[in-house]
Amino acid sequence: MKLSEVASILQCEFHGKDIEIIGMNTLKDAKENEVSFVSNSKYVKDLKDTNAAAVILSENLASELSVKSSPLVTENPYWSMAILSKYFAPPIEDTKLPQPKIGKNCNISQQATIANGAVIGDNCTILAHVYIGAEVTIGNNTVIYPSVTVYRDCKIGNDCMIHANTVIGSDGFGFATNNLGEHKKIYQNGNVVIEDDVEIGSNTSIDRAVFGSTLIKKGVRIDNLVQIGHNCEIGEYCVMVSQVGLAGSSKFGRNVVMGGQAAASGHLEVAAFSTFAARSGITNSIKEPGKTYAGFPLMGHRQWLKLQAKLARLIK
Repeated sequence: MKLSEVASILQCEFHGKDIEIIGMNTLKDAKENEVSFVSNSKYVKDLKDTNAAAVILSENLASELSVKSSPLVTENPYWSMAILSKYFAPPIEDTKLPQPKIGKNCNISQQATIANGAVIGDNCTILAHVYIGAEVTIGNNTVIYPSVTVYRDCKIGNDCMIHANTVIGSDGFGFATNNLGEHKKIYQNGNVVIEDDVEIGSNTSIDRAVFGSTLIKKGVRIDNLVQIGHNCEIGEYCVMVSQVGLAGSSKFGRNVVMGGQAAASGHLEVAAFSTFAARSGITNSIKEPGKTYAGFPLMGHRQWLKLQAKLARLIK
């Protein structure tokens, strides 16, 4: 839609070149024909360098904006972004897309559903009641067990295995809240990318990104009943044990191990080769690689063992 239409939807003033807008993106990744927003002081530094055609922001930040971008000033930028996200959400299914493409030597159940635009590689096995959404791509030699759902636009690599009832690409838990306490859905217009040689257990959920991709890198092993939030990045060969939960936009280096029921807050960075014992709670970024942690509040594993020993002596 035209940028003037965007401004009209958001009920804000617009001055500048009325160009065609094709989507929304983050300040860092936005192109010259996309709209972005800022509602968190953490990202104000990106206003000067953004390539976005326009940025939704509050009046006090308008002077910080790059001269390349037009300001779209609103009282609640996050709420306005949520309103606009609906207009750029793709259709759930698209009958105008071409028929799905199936590679050689595939074993696909007649009870599986494959939407238009999907592309499946060679030697894949897709069992009963699997749903493969529009424009999903699946590499070679991948096995998908019964009742797995892969939402549209997601990408799965070669030699992967996804066990029963897992959901890839469902919407992340994203919404804006106004001053009255009302909630507005933020449409999750990104996808999930799963690289080669990844195994995912049953009943696991991996949320699609708001913009861009939730990324599961090569060789990752994810157990049953794991929740991975939108825009997370899981490094190569990480291991996530049952009931691990990751809030959105956290990045994990390679070979991170998380024990059962361990959890991480959002927008964190965890150094490579970190290990977290069961029920660990990560609330701050971990910058030093190769350490082992436990407990909540989080502490070094040896320190946590000493603390448990002291507590045990106190109650004798």
